[in-house]
Amino acid sequence: MWHRSSYSNAAGGECVEAALGSRGCVPVRDSKWGAQSRVLVVPDAAWAEFTTYLRKAA
Repeated sequence: MWHRSSYSNAAGGECVEAALGSRGCVPVRDSKWGAQSRVLVVPDAAWAEFTTYLRKAA
């Protein structure tokens, strides 16, 4: 199941969706394109580091 960034707006914005719950990786796609978007697959550890960085930078 895809989860849209809390920063996305009704028009799609410039944000991403992530499919949490996959084993060992996090698929990420552009929220504007939805199902037609290409998917970037990120290892769990890299996703955790990335989101931790974003929380600290906010």
